[in-house]
Amino acid sequence: MPVTVIRWLLMALLAAVSVNSVRSDHKYKPGDEVPLYANKVGPFHNPSETYRFYDLPFCLPAHLKEKSEALGEVLNGDRLVSAPYKLDFMVEKDSEIVCKKTLTKEEVSKFRSAVTKDYYFQMYYDDLPFWGFLGKVEKDKTDPSEEKYYLFKHLHFEIHYNNDRVIEINAKADPSAVVDLTEDKEVEVEFMYTVRWKETNIPYESRMEKYAQSSSQPHHLEIHWFSIINSCVTVLLLTGFLATILMRVLKNDFVKYAHDEEAADDQEETGWKYIHGDVFRYPKYKSLFAAALGSGSQLFALALFIFILALVGVFYPYNRGALFTALVVIYALTSGIAGYTAASFYHQLEGTNWVRNLLLTGCLFCGPLFLTFCFLNTVAIAYTATAALPFGTIVVIVLIWTLVTSPLLVLGGIAGKNSKAEFQAPVRTTKYPREIPPLPWYRKTVPQMAMAGFLPFSAIYIELYYIFASVWGHRIYTIYSILFIVFIILLIVTAFITVALTYFQLAAEDHEWWWRSFLCGGSTGVFIFGYCLYYYYERSDMSGFMQTSFFFGYMACICYGFFLMLGMVGFRAALFFVRHIYRSIKCE
Repeated sequence: MPVTVIRWLLMALLAAVSVNSVRSDHKYKPGDEVPLYANKVGPFHNPSETYRFYDLPFCLPAHLKEKSEALGEVLNGDRLVSAPYKLDFMVEKDSEIVCKKTLTKEEVSKFRSAVTKDYYFQMYYDDLPFWGFLGKVEKDKTDPSEEKYYLFKHLHFEIHYNNDRVIEINAKADPSAVVDLTEDKEVEVEFMYTVRWKETNIPYESRMEKYAQSSSQPHHLEIHWFSIINSCVTVLLLTGFLATILMRVLKNDFVKYAHDEEAADDQEETGWKYIHGDVFRYPKYKSLFAAALGSGSQLFALALFIFILALVGVFYPYNRGALFTALVVIYALTSGIAGYTAASFYHQLEGTNWVRNLLLTGCLFCGPLFLTFCFLNTVAIAYTATAALPFGTIVVIVLIWTLVTSPLLVLGGIAGKNSKAEFQAPVRTTKYPREIPPLPWYRKTVPQMAMAGFLPFSAIYIELYYIFASVWGHRIYTIYSILFIVFIILLIVTAFITVALTYFQLAAEDHEWWWRSFLCGGSTGVFIFGYCLYYYYERSDMSGFMQTSFFFGYMACICYGFFLMLGMVGFRAALFFVRHIYRSIKCE
């Protein structure tokens, strides 16, 4: 059964590469029906708060049909239904009437509320997305302090074609054809639309490029490259400075310890060599520590696979739901990495309760994510928003977790438990731990985390704005190569700063470096969450309980994921460094 589900997941991932369409070849003859679907409506500044198109009292088509959607599309909040307009291939129309309708007071109030909140609609024509606004707000000419609310009733569609293919579509409302919704009274409305076709030389293969142009314009590229150069220069200067100091200090330490051994064997040791009998003493809460390493390793593998798919061009603009499908499928298939890493490391730390360790590994990231999802899905249901997942989708996700994620986690755990790997400590650990000398306040955990997180965050903060504007706004992000370079810089800086702080901690004769290196490595996640607060209040116009809870709820989960992933990177780098320096000296 799990093999069948895994095969289905792989097929779902492959299906995410191509956009779903009623006609896979996208070729039409004059007069052919071209699929047009209405997707959703919502406030322009609240991207998570979207509603079904017909939640507003638009004209209904003769045959209302819902489009079947893939898992990723549903997770993305897409709810495609047949639109009230008929845009047949190369058929022009002039002021075609959609319907004549008398809006009740309640319907007028609904439309007025939508216009007040700057509602937009989204539709798909032959899998090409397009948008438009529902109405406008203007100052009353007789009384400037009062506002008038108008609903657009005439849409102009301009469609570009190349031979037998649709290349581009734009929808604009006629600003003069409006209905006044200011007063609570019944209103007669005649909804109309006009269609114009224009020939273009743009090839079909390039029709999606216009959606990516916003992030590829010269001034945007200059900012991205400035971000990269700024990050590289900062990283080179600071890491070079730290490396010079660290190598010089280490060299002096090695010379000093070698001289001490030759001069007087009974001389009292100081510095990091003094604690050689305690530095590899296993940390407290080793089951939790191993679980954190396992979860961090899985999220690191997930990030790498997502980058590979992005760099080969899977996530092109408006490939509906491809990213969400890839995230769910790859996370499920990489759970074996978490199980193996956690159980193997727990076994190296001489842990015995490996079942509890596996349960902890499975719940460490999924647990908070599941609780957050339950709360936010309840909020979305209360708002009747499209972000609320249907019961069937929730069942599919639960089945994936039950039939794929959990079995692979257990299999990985069994393989890790039975692995013959032993913890490679170059020096023996003493029976009793040494007392840690009193340390100044800046050598405590929280100040060290602040120092460790600031440098990696300073290398990525410029790029963060574009990512936030894409995820929580309407910008398109397509420059994945630059993002991958930033990700590599982030990993290098995190590893280096953690190594440096671990050395200074050991030099102060503080041997409890295991958890400290993990917390210092992961502290960038805390800085990213701090940037979330800045972005929400200073750089966005988001508002309302639903949007606020979605933004901070899911960003908290993402930052927690970064904390686990970068914590794992920081600890692995620190472990490699500590093993190296203690292997380089003679310790009795």
